Amino acid sequence: MTEFSPFFPHPMVRGGHLQTLAGMYLPSHYIPESAVQHRVTLPDGDVVVLHENRPSNWSETSPTVLLIHGLAGCHQSPYLRRISCKLIDRGVRTFRMDLRGCGAGAGLARFPYHAGRSDDVLQCLNYLADTVPASPLAAAGFSLSGNIVLKLVGEMADELPAALKRVVAVNPPIDLAGCVARLSLPLNRIYDRFFAKHLYRQILKVATTVADAPPVPFARRPYGVWEFDEYFTAPVSGYVNAEHYYRSCSAAQFLSAIRIPTLILTSADDPLVPVSGIESAERSSAVTLVISPSGGHLGYIGKQNGDPDRRWMDWRVVEWILEG
Repeated sequence: MTEFSPFFPHPMVRGGHLQTLAGMYLPSHYIPESAVQHRVTLPDGDVVVLHENRPSNWSETSPTVLLIHGLAGCHQSPYLRRISCKLIDRGVRTFRMDLRGCGAGAGLARFPYHAGRSDDVLQCLNYLADTVPASPLAAAGFSLSGNIVLKLVGEMADELPAALKRVVAVNPPIDLAGCVARLSLPLNRIYDRFFAKHLYRQILKVATTVADAPPVPFARRPYGVWEFDEYFTAPVSGYVNAEHYYRSCSAAQFLSAIRIPTLILTSADDPLVPVSGIESAERSSAVTLVISPSGGHLGYIGKQNGDPDRRWMDWRVVEWILEG
């Protein structure tokens, strides 16, 4: 296994909150958008969109990776674009997935994305296995999608395409109830309100633009993620309530069944995902857990330490995928 270089935070970006915010708002460098879109129809008729970038030197046996964004993101999320560029430079064909209703998929799905939509990712991996049949596949999920891919490779281990060789999950909220409880803490209310506002706006748009979309059950914006999940995500997605949704979809319960080499990369000072839940979860020998002392949530803005730039997270994802 690759020995990852340790993360040393930039001296001006110390602590989980600063790392998280810097990861979101510091400028990123990537090539202009030039992806080819692929539409994948799901069994219930909803459609998701994949965005393909193919290196000029890619061959049919070169690797391919599916990159999946987190909550309130899309294929344009800076971390997906940065990592896609770095992989393309190394000969890897990349497909960035828009979860239901996100990015280019706006208007193409009636139902919402959520932390348990592992079937959607499996459908996309099967699509890639058919599209690039001789290519070894990898999947990388970030934040919410980290939970999705871990749930997939544990719960559906016997249904995965044989071409899937590597998986990585970065800052995955594998204990959903614990993460939502963390969001309710006073210092985290800004995140809770941000996510709830984004999700509320998204379902309002779907309700007015998509035929047969679920009705919006709120007369006002929900105060936080729990309220949104309790009154919308859970009932619309077939769960009794938010507690049932969180219990059913948390990936922690599936880690012990994972058979594909899988990296979980997280930080001890993530303000959104308690590291204790990841440390204590039972996991199989196929799972490698790397906990950085710092890095926040999808931040990891580091000192110059041998990597070509300060985005430590990006290079660890690239290393893991290329190792396969």
